[in-house]
Amino acid sequence: MNASSCLRRALGAVALAAASLGAPAVQAADTYTQTRHPIVLVHGMLGFGAIGPVDYFYAVPAALRAGGATVYAPSVSGLESSEARGEQLLAQLRLLKAAHGHTRFNLIGHSHGGPTARYVAAVAPELVASVTTVGAPHQGSAVADGIQALTSGTGTTGLAKTVLEGLAKAIAWISGQPQLPQNGLAALSSLNTRGARAFNGRFPQGAPTQPCGQGPELVNGVRYFSVSGTRVLTNVLDPSDTFLGASSLFFGQEANDGLVGRCSSRWGTVLRDDYAWNHLDEVNMAFGLRGLFASDPVQFYRNQANRLRQLGL
Repeated sequence: MNASSCLRRALGAVALAAASLGAPAVQAADTYTQTRHPIVLVHGMLGFGAIGPVDYFYAVPAALRAGGATVYAPSVSGLESSEARGEQLLAQLRLLKAAHGHTRFNLIGHSHGGPTARYVAAVAPELVASVTTVGAPHQGSAVADGIQALTSGTGTTGLAKTVLEGLAKAIAWISGQPQLPQNGLAALSSLNTRGARAFNGRFPQGAPTQPCGQGPELVNGVRYFSVSGTRVLTNVLDPSDTFLGASSLFFGQEANDGLVGRCSSRWGTVLRDDYAWNHLDEVNMAFGLRGLFASDPVQFYRNQANRLRQLGL
């Protein structure tokens, strides 16, 4: 090879390298949330899967899907017992399995969605890979105790039942699920301290081994995680803060998110129980409003999906 040929090849190599450096890098597909099994988001009391384009877990399903996850957000009764809601969820999981061939599911339940998911994991562990509860009243809620005492003492139990069930029916109708039954007294009985204690006696999987402690992460092949916030008034622009501020008075000096006490939220492996979130911030309501320096709830769900992914779930 003569000197001229060597020079041409050398210049060609330099040009190719320069072109490569100047070319835009190929973006790898985002697989951060690509879990092995689908993620199922389970709403809480007076909740819904979605109302039009608005998800109960606001902006969460889209964020998880963007990272590769398969996500479902079914609707169950806004007001019912944990067992009744659990049976509704279980029926939908079995339909998803039959229709799409899924073998197991990662359940993420907010508020009353936590015990709902736990029920399914207890009675059908073969269908559940993991349960993550978010702001769930595993030991009951002081708010439910207070409402029960107040309505019983004033003779307004029937009125409260009518109002709550009317609201639940309206939400179910707006979200396209008018057929779902609503039972306010059953919901209250599940969410108060006495009802939660009885439920835990029947379905103890993942229960803390000591008061305000942690429980086993793995039970019957199902992994259990929990998370919650302990801030009530987080954003002056969020009208729901007013309601949560009032309901937090039932807790006295106990750290809480406005509806659930810190210790009551703990189940299985406790990921964190002191986020600067109130009960609705935990699902990114309302429309993403939260404290100025609070962690992003959507990123938490992405991180949890990635944790499940790393575990092969």
